[in-house]
Amino acid sequence: MDSHPIQLHIDDDLSRTRLTVFFRLLLALPHLLWVALWGIAAFVAALANWVLTLIGGKSPDGLHGFLSSYLRYVTHVYAYLSLAANPYPRPDGRPGYPVDVEIAPAVRQNRWSVGFRIVLAVPALVLGGQLGAATFEYGAGARGGGLIQAAAVLGWFAILARTSMPRGLRDAAVYGIAYGAQLWAYLFMLTDRYPNSDPARALGELPAREPPVGLEAGGELRRSRLTVFFRVLLALPHLVWLALWGVVALVAVIASWVATLFTGRPPQALWRFLARYLRYQTHVYAYLYLIANPFPGFAGSPASYPVEALLAQSGVQNRWKVAFRILLAIPAIIVAGAYSGVLWTVAVLAWFAALVTGSMPEGLRNAGALALGYGVQLGGYLLLLTDSYPYSGPYVRAQTGPDPSPGGPLPALAPEPA
Repeated sequence: MDSHPIQLHIDDDLSRTRLTVFFRLLLALPHLLWVALWGIAAFVAALANWVLTLIGGKSPDGLHGFLSSYLRYVTHVYAYLSLAANPYPRPDGRPGYPVDVEIAPAVRQNRWSVGFRIVLAVPALVLGGQLGAATFEYGAGARGGGLIQAAAVLGWFAILARTSMPRGLRDAAVYGIAYGAQLWAYLFMLTDRYPNSDPARALGELPAREPPVGLEAGGELRRSRLTVFFRVLLALPHLVWLALWGVVALVAVIASWVATLFTGRPPQALWRFLARYLRYQTHVYAYLYLIANPFPGFAGSPASYPVEALLAQSGVQNRWKVAFRILLAIPAIIVAGAYSGVLWTVAVLAWFAALVTGSMPEGLRNAGALALGYGVQLGGYLLLLTDSYPYSGPYVRAQTGPDPSPGGPLPALAPEPA
């Protein structure tokens, strides 16, 4: 697949200054005012650009340059505000910021796509809202609950404690910012390429990690329209069995918590039981949310499903981490709440897409895998399968084999400490 004409570039060393972070919102106020004022002119320019592109089939160079500068400036401002970058932005949208957007020159566009641009953008706006990129970004005001907002709030506390932004949180925020840049470039008629929700396509090079709990999402993208249409109904037996199994798993995890608190290691039998439960839960959710197509089995057997929870055998765990596991997990639970909204949105959009095309869009599948993978890591942490904290950004699983091909097995996308 060729690269998207709207590309985000990251040149950030993760170091932050406590003083400027503490007053970040206050320091950003002049920029937010300028974003709003410039945004009025940008709105008028965008309407003019729509009319002229509809008539001529191409965005005029002057309007394209003006709107590109505005989009670039807003990207800088909200990277600064969300703590994804540290330097104070310039007010002119000039390239060179640590989180910067590259916008390709104007090219001819499909007039039908231009004419119905607002309607066509609705699915992207819905997903952008869950990422925090539809309202948090581009002068529309802040809104709680998005991935960008969750990463920014948790990053604020982390930076005050350690003077650096955790890589996972930075990348989670940048993922939302990258999608927002593509979304608003599409709405401003700067391109007719649809926003790509694939985290790897949005961020480019991802860190290679080998966590003890992760996700491997593979399988083909083709979907059966019939089973997609009745997916929730077909998943009901699994949801009932998962709920029943969950009751026993709750008792097992309490017993494992007590044993691990004393011995520093979860009992093997309980570890295997809870690992199988988490694996089965992953199969069910992957099926329910359309990330995979085959009907899953009821046993949670390893290597039995295209979307698999990869679980390394647990070793000795830190007793302090075990004792305060629920409190320590609160930041991760907040991030998981944001990812949950992304997962639900992906499932709804994929349901319509699969009914029309008979396949799952690769970008949506990978976005869903990222969200589900974070839930798998959080589940492994809460079930005491590991004391490794969930990583909140996208990554690729370190491997020695060949790279996966498009539409084939996806590198693990799972959720550095939040």
